[in-house]
Amino acid sequence: MEIYVVKQGDTIDRIAGEFNVPATEIAFVNQISYPYPLVIGQALLIPVQDGLQQYKREVNVNGYAYPYINSKVLQTTLPYLTDLSVFSYGFSEEGDLIPPSQDDTVMINAALEFGTSPMLTLTPMDEYGRFNNNLISALVRSDSAQENLISQSLGTLDAKGFRGLDIDFEYIKAEDRDLFTSFVARMTRELNVYGYWVSVALAPKTSSGQKGLLYEGKDYGGLGAAANSCLLMTYEWGYKYSEPMAVAPINKVRQVVEYAVTQIPRNKLDLGIPNYGYDWPLPYVQGETAATTIGNIEAVEIAAANGAQIFFDETAQSPYFNYVADGIRHEVWFEDVRSMNTKFSLFEEFGLRGMGYWQIMRLFLANWVLLESRFNIIKD
Repeated sequence: MEIYVVKQGDTIDRIAGEFNVPATEIAFVNQISYPYPLVIGQALLIPVQDGLQQYKREVNVNGYAYPYINSKVLQTTLPYLTDLSVFSYGFSEEGDLIPPSQDDTVMINAALEFGTSPMLTLTPMDEYGRFNNNLISALVRSDSAQENLISQSLGTLDAKGFRGLDIDFEYIKAEDRDLFTSFVARMTRELNVYGYWVSVALAPKTSSGQKGLLYEGKDYGGLGAAANSCLLMTYEWGYKYSEPMAVAPINKVRQVVEYAVTQIPRNKLDLGIPNYGYDWPLPYVQGETAATTIGNIEAVEIAAANGAQIFFDETAQSPYFNYVADGIRHEVWFEDVRSMNTKFSLFEEFGLRGMGYWQIMRLFLANWVLLESRFNIIKD
C-alpha cells in the first residue's frame, strides 16, 4: 500500500496512471463517488501490489457497534474484526441485566458467520443514556447484586452465543475504586471458568495520581491484573464540547501508552482508536459551542463541497480544515490513513495486544485495507 496526498491539479486518472492502478480501484478503496472529486491535502490509500512477502505480526481487532448498525456496513467490516462488541447491556441496582432496546440477534449471528467473536458490552447507563456512577456504587457495594448480575450475564452469554464480556464503566467514584477492581476480578474469575473472556475499558490516564472523575476510580495496575485484557480509551481529547482539536493526537496517545505499559502487561493492552471526527462552528465559546460528530469520509466530502484545503498537524498527526457555510466558519478535525498509520506504528512500537475501534457504525474502508496490509488479523 502507498499513501498519496493530493496536490493542486491532481485528478484520480492522473494518480491512477502514476501508480499503474485502475482509477476505479482507488475510488472504491477511498469511497470516492463519481465524478471523483479530490481535495488538496486529502490522503488517498493506493492499493499497489509489489509482490514482496513480509512478516506481519498478529493483532486482535475489536469494534464497537450498536444493534441498529447498517447491515452493509456490518458485513463489510466483519472480515477485519476479531471481536464485535455489542453496545450495550445495562443493569439495575439489584443486578438485573437489561438488554439493548433493539434486538442484537442479527448482528451476533453475522459476527459468528464471519469468524468474529461477539462480545457483550456492559455499561452503567441510566434511562437517558448517561453513565450513572450511583448505579456503579450500588453494584460494587452489594454482593447479592453482583451475584445476580454474574448469573444473568452467564445465562445471556450462553443463550445468545457471545464469546465474552466487556466492562465499560466510566466516571467511577474515587471511593469505589478498589471495590470496582474487586468486581472486575470476580466477574473475570467466574466467567473464565466457562471459557468466556473479560475485558475492561480504561480512561486515558498518564499517571497513578491523575485527578478527575474519569481517572480516580480506575486503578490501572489492579484492573490489569483483574481482567483478561484492557482497552485504553485513547480518544476524545477533542470532543463535542471541547475547543477544536484532534480527537486522538498521537503525542497525547503516546503519553497514555507510556504510562500504561508500566502498570499492565503489554500482551493485555489494546489501543483505542476513534473512527470519527468533529465539526465545530466558530467562534468557539466554552460552555456553549457544541461540535457535530461526523464520519471520516463525510469530513472529506464536506471539504470538497466547500472548496476547503485539508492540512495535517505534524504534532497531533491528524488532518484538519476550515470552511465557511451559511456565513458560519467551521473547523473540522478527523482521521485519515495518515493518522491511522501513525497509530498502527505506535501499536507496533510498544508491542501491544490489539486495537479497539470506537465505533464501526460508519464505514472507513481505507482504514481496514491499510490495517490488513500491515497485520494478520486474528479470527476465531
